[in-house]
Amino acid sequence: MPRRYRPPRRSVAPDPLYGSEAVAKFTNIVMRNGKKSVAERVVQDALRRAGRIARREPLEVFDQAIRNVTPVLEVKPRRVGGATYQVPVEIRPDRRLALARRWLVRYARQRRGRSMGEKLAAELVDAANNTGGAVRRREETHRMAESNKAFSHFRY
Repeated sequence: MPRRYRPPRRSVAPDPLYGSEAVAKFTNIVMRNGKKSVAERVVQDALRRAGRIARREPLEVFDQAIRNVTPVLEVKPRRVGGATYQVPVEIRPDRRLALARRWLVRYARQRRGRSMGEKLAAELVDAANNTGGAVRRREETHRMAESNKAFSHFRY
């Protein structure tokens, strides 16, 4: 990590179909081995399916899913005098969204299903309805932070 020079934030071109930067970033997380066109097809298929399943606009389902999965607190290990404490800290806004996207894709990949589009659509719909693996992960993270609240005075 640089001490002085802060590299500028790269901007992501919005998604060609939905015109949304959030969908474009999500596509980048889904992408494997640099195959962006494959990832775009998978994400667009998943959004279309999710919209059909939830009977709402696909972007609406996607935004609701991201909102429901986004964590607010996490724990970070901190060494104090030979002991390591799990200290709850608030998460930066850009990291919150990055974690939410990563968790959605991870738990979609772990699902049983035929195609990645179907698995991703099911995970998005579940997340929009406040269920599913990614939402469970957020609740687990919050529970851990809540139970270690006693160590919050070690925050850095």
